[in-house]
Amino acid sequence: MKPSKLLATLAALTLALSLSFTTASQAQEADKLPNYVPVLPQVKARALAVDPQKGYLVKQVKPDVYVITDGIYQSAFVTTGKGVILFDAPESFAQHIVKAVTETTKEPIVQLVYSHAHLDHIAGAGLLVKQVPKLVIVAEEGTAAFLREKKDPRRPIPTSTFKNQHTLKLGTMTVELKKGQWHSPEGDLFVYLPQRKFLMAIDTLAAGHVPFMDFDLSTNMHAYLKVFDQLMSYDFDVLVPGHLTYLADRQDVQMSKDYALDVYKTVKRIHDGTDQMKVMSAAAQKYSWDNKFAIFRTLLDGVVAQCAAEIQGRWIDKLAAVDVFGTSHCRAALIYARWDD
Repeated sequence: MKPSKLLATLAALTLALSLSFTTASQAQEADKLPNYVPVLPQVKARALAVDPQKGYLVKQVKPDVYVITDGIYQSAFVTTGKGVILFDAPESFAQHIVKAVTETTKEPIVQLVYSHAHLDHIAGAGLLVKQVPKLVIVAEEGTAAFLREKKDPRRPIPTSTFKNQHTLKLGTMTVELKKGQWHSPEGDLFVYLPQRKFLMAIDTLAAGHVPFMDFDLSTNMHAYLKVFDQLMSYDFDVLVPGHLTYLADRQDVQMSKDYALDVYKTVKRIHDGTDQMKVMSAAAQKYSWDNKFAIFRTLLDGVVAQCAAEIQGRWIDKLAAVDVFGTSHCRAALIYARWDD
């Protein structure tokens, strides 16, 4: 064999062995991961199909109303005859937003509404203002005040603010903006189009799934438990909750409410019915009474574990990801039940 062919053969063999070792290593790492129940078939059937090559999907859900998603995040926009109003600019698909809009309408983007202050839903605004220099950014005053303090170029400071409630009118479209308090400390927005029965309320739920970790990172469980009735008070049939490729309806809101209340009632019952001194005394045999944090954690972890087991047994075939985030929901509900309720 000629030296050149020998070297080429050795290089190919080395590459093959390297790939083989990499694949084997990845398989070993994967084996260490926990096992989770696959997404339920009835839930998967509702997913919007995002082309992975394109990276995003635009779906018209009502006349003049469109949803954009990359399969993980959601935003929406409306055409008004006098320009496009965009709601949120998730960083994950910010590079596609202008293209997605121009593929749909000849109207330019003229306004952007921030639903709340969290990075994942509005950190694409920094890129957007470079593409749309005269963009008007609308936000509730609580969100605006937070962003002024942060001075984050990814989240440009709003150019138009309001307090608590505002009716935004542009061309043919009327948008009702109302401050809620279910999730972020600065406040969240209900975005409602009464003419279209369309509602957007980011990080309230995930259609077909349990909420994200810690009840969607809620900082106020007392307020979060009220949000479902607040949603149902609107006359809507399409809800954009902000995550995944699933749009929600009224049945999704009701099921999410039932789940959240079940978690809360379950953890409260278990907590209130536990002989706490008995549990802590047993823990003290191992840790000693000096290690009070270890003793107290033993008590709390036991309540959470029992709650998670019960919730999983009742909900595993109704909502996706109960086994993924159910424990965090029980823990969040326990904090509320023990210290706030």
